Amino acid sequence: MKRVAFIRKTYDRFGGAENYIDSLMSNLKGYEIHMLSARWKETPSAVCHTIESSSLSPALSVIKFNRGAQRLIRRIGPDCTVSFERTTCQDIYRAGDGCHRQWLINRHAGRLRRLSFHFNMLHRTLLSIEKELFQSTPVIVANSNMVKRNIIDHYAVDEDKIHVLYNGVDLARFNDDKRARLSEEFRRRFRVTEDVAIVLFVGSGFERKGLGVLVEAMGRIKSPAVLFVAGRGRTGRYEALAGRLGLSNRIVFAGAAEDIERYYAASDVFVLPTLYDPFSNATLEAMASGAAVITSRNNGAAEIIEDGTDGQLLDDMTDPQELADNIDKAIPICRALGQKAVEKAKAFSIADAARKFKSLIDNYCLNK
Repeated sequence: MKRVAFIRKTYDRFGGAENYIDSLMSNLKGYEIHMLSARWKETPSAVCHTIESSSLSPALSVIKFNRGAQRLIRRIGPDCTVSFERTTCQDIYRAGDGCHRQWLINRHAGRLRRLSFHFNMLHRTLLSIEKELFQSTPVIVANSNMVKRNIIDHYAVDEDKIHVLYNGVDLARFNDDKRARLSEEFRRRFRVTEDVAIVLFVGSGFERKGLGVLVEAMGRIKSPAVLFVAGRGRTGRYEALAGRLGLSNRIVFAGAAEDIERYYAASDVFVLPTLYDPFSNATLEAMASGAAVITSRNNGAAEIIEDGTDGQLLDDMTDPQELADNIDKAIPICRALGQKAVEKAKAFSIADAARKFKSLIDNYCLNK
């Protein structure tokens, strides 16, 4: 029986990578699966191994986890090691977090600010490991062509060893079958009348995903609308911004939502003006749920959206006026955009994505 090891630092029940790994495990029949993590849920699908990673600093934690993974891999001796983290002991690396160097460039727009990350120990550590892993890992999986280009541009990796496999969505959970009923229940729960559009933002990492720009845009739109923000993180600065703009009664900070499918089903427009997102799972979940999607071209998921047909794409994700104009444009045609998005999303099931990844693992084991 072939032995496959997965590496993922921690388990996040809201995380897309975790759902992806769970689906992979269920599709890898006939394999002995080992899960290497600092913290993972109990599962009958795999033998779980704990890697100590806590340390006095984030940078040292990254180094400690990588070394712990190396030691365990030598002990387990898998036929194939698949990492979902920046580590240097894998046969296949899924770059689900994208290219860190590109993220730093997108985040630090000015030259002086870009220079500053060279003096940050965490960034230096991640960049060092990233460079090594892209040069030494035999098979790299990018979840968008954008990420593939980033890797090639920054690390001169042979494009033939980079495979683009888009993320998948759980179509049993995210669909438009119950949209009408769930929308009615949601509006009643939050006392939103039918003449008010529901705009939705989903995700953590609020700064990277452009929540500040969206809050500003809500103050400029002409259509009656309310914004729901679902996700973990500190919302104080955004609540303060909403207060200064007189929007406190038009923005609901809902926190992490267990029933996120209800939010998608109730939303008219889903908005993610992200600075950098390798491939936003939330974007695909919103599409599958029938929402009209507005996102930036710096989102890998933008590659599956036809601008103006099954969604809308932002040229400048930092411009609140452009975003406001797009929201106003989308609201009257949100049902038409949403119906097209549903059909598009059906081609990207999580089960199909897992099967394609399984084929990569099978081929690697066969040709090793």
